[in-house]
Amino acid sequence: MDSDIAAPDPAGLVASLSSLGYSLEAAIADLVDNSVSAGAKAVDVEFTWAGRESWMAVVDDGSGMTPAELRIAMTVAARGPSTVRSARDLGRFGVGLKSASFSQARQLTVASFSKGDWSVRTWDLDLIEMYGQWHLLRGADEPTTKILEELKGKHGKGTIVLWRRLNGYVDASVTAQDEATQKQFYAEVARTQDHLGMVFARFLSGARKIAMHVSGTAVVPWDPFMLSHGSIQRLPVEDLPLGSGTVRVESFVLPSSRQLSQEQYDLAAGPRGWLKQQGFYVYRRNRLILAGDWLGLPGLRSEEKYNLARIAVDIPAETDVDWGVDVRKASVIPPVALRRHLLRLAHNTRTRAAEGLRHRSRIAARTHGDPIAFAWEVRRVNGIVRCKINRRHPLVKEVLRESGERGKDLRALLYLLEETVPVTALRVLHETDTADDPTPFDEAGEADVTAVAVAERILQALIGDGSSPAAARERLRTMHPFSELRGFWSEA
Repeated sequence: MDSDIAAPDPAGLVASLSSLGYSLEAAIADLVDNSVSAGAKAVDVEFTWAGRESWMAVVDDGSGMTPAELRIAMTVAARGPSTVRSARDLGRFGVGLKSASFSQARQLTVASFSKGDWSVRTWDLDLIEMYGQWHLLRGADEPTTKILEELKGKHGKGTIVLWRRLNGYVDASVTAQDEATQKQFYAEVARTQDHLGMVFARFLSGARKIAMHVSGTAVVPWDPFMLSHGSIQRLPVEDLPLGSGTVRVESFVLPSSRQLSQEQYDLAAGPRGWLKQQGFYVYRRNRLILAGDWLGLPGLRSEEKYNLARIAVDIPAETDVDWGVDVRKASVIPPVALRRHLLRLAHNTRTRAAEGLRHRSRIAARTHGDPIAFAWEVRRVNGIVRCKINRRHPLVKEVLRESGERGKDLRALLYLLEETVPVTALRVLHETDTADDPTPFDEAGEADVTAVAVAERILQALIGDGSSPAAARERLRTMHPFSELRGFWSEA
């Protein structure tokens, strides 16, 4: 058959690769993948601010590459998805180094040590756009070479990936004295540390331990399943058949906030917070691909009552195609053959997580079972949540009794408050289970209205309703929120 050669325009392909939607931390994680695949025991991520000359680098002590291997590594898609790879290779498409780098910088330089010598190659996107050809430069310009010489001293071997002319920082208005932009630049350090600690947790703490640092600070592994905590619920492991291999699935229900210290609770929330970290965690060769997602399975969406549900899924690298792993290693699509099994496991884990919260609510209800203990009554009536001010609360009863002619106005005010509870605004503002819940009497109120003043009024109302002073004080002691506060009512 007759045919035409329809090679892609280099500048157009670079623009496409640059627009894949990498975040900075995800792009750096793609570079670290190569370090892990090269058997590195130490990986350093460097951020250096110098205005328009700012740069970032990933430096490892791995096996390094010969000039021929480096040329292949720098070639876009030199090795496709079907290429046979080593058991520790975290790549798949052969574009990760290039696409991740092009998304963040105009100049990519890689220096690698092998057989007693360093090889250096550079992609300069300005040159590619100028000449319309894939000119891979041997070596690097003088400023880049100076940085490389400094970085070579870290390990004396391995590979250095250096980004210069960083996107967002090459504008003529950016100077080394620009403190606002400098602050933005270094804000990426913490985000990168958290992301790497999540993605490579199994490498940072497992049998093959890798030392990883970002700007000199050690990366701490983040365990989404709190495996070291004695109160987690571990559901039975299931091995689901897929092709000639199996997919390992293990479900966890995390401890509630009542079983955790504030530090433990904040750490368990993860980099994105409780609501966004619930769901499936998909691993490929121990590298986290997807962190907290319900995989688009029907009927599953993130809700606060499922915050404690997290499920680990280990997929064989050979099943990448079945799972639809994308170039950025940021999304997966579960195989049709496994969806009903994953849905079943998700429902089971979510149910147990929700039951745990309901169980703790029932315990709280029994502890504070007095009908006058709470100022609000929250109920679901005909599928609608209703919030009512408790008319049996002693202070409410006392005020209504003393209102006289203003009684109608007061009852109208109570009804207005009940009918205008800002449920929608609360739902938007509260992103987590309890972390942002307000603490009663935590802020100063009216000049003459304090927690003690309110407690004294309730105490007098109870006595006025027929209780003895001792009984009134005991009842106040068990009433929310005074049961959680200290004051005259809690004294023996």
